[in-house]
Amino acid sequence: MEQKAALPVDKAYEYIKTRIMDGRFHPSQKLIENDLAQSIGASRNTIKKALLKLEQENLVILEPNKGAKIKAFELQEIKNYLEIREVLEGAILRRTAKTISTSDIKALEDLIEQMKEFAASNNLNGYSQCNQQFHEIIYRASENQEAVALVKQIKTQLQRLQLRTNLVPGRIEQSIQEHQQILAALKANDGSAAQKAVVAHITHLRETIDANYQQLI
Repeated sequence: MEQKAALPVDKAYEYIKTRIMDGRFHPSQKLIENDLAQSIGASRNTIKKALLKLEQENLVILEPNKGAKIKAFELQEIKNYLEIREVLEGAILRRTAKTISTSDIKALEDLIEQMKEFAASNNLNGYSQCNQQFHEIIYRASENQEAVALVKQIKTQLQRLQLRTNLVPGRIEQSIQEHQQILAALKANDGSAAQKAVVAHITHLRETIDANYQQLI
């Protein structure tokens, strides 16, 4: 029987990570190396290396003699991460408000209009992508890339849960208003207002998760 060529580790890693992020792999779900190897067309050694990378990102837990499973975050752990985001993103926005370009402001304005359209048509994937792009523009404009790297690490770990908050009635409409407040502060080059706006945005996200945790996990 002809043996399949080993798939590069990074592709196996992306295959598994994508399914963690979009919810096809559930929290606490066991990951069977043989099943993954067959699904991806990769060797078990490749799968092991991919799982090690995901463990380093705190997305997968590797247990001796038990194998791998998807990391499940406790509510307090999630709230702690979001409190860290409030501090870091507040600092990022405070500085970025003073230096952000007019072209970036225009891009943010366009994204908010797209977010409104996606929300009106109940296109949650489109809305989420615009949401991510909105924050990514701000991150790229930041002079504090060290803080940005830490924020992105936290967001990666909580992304699958944050996406599900869009299913909570009224959350998308509230989120759009929060993004409009962030944009208004950036347009005014008001660092203090931008900091307060993004902290309020993350606080409301934390409160939404706190109130709906059992339905979201």
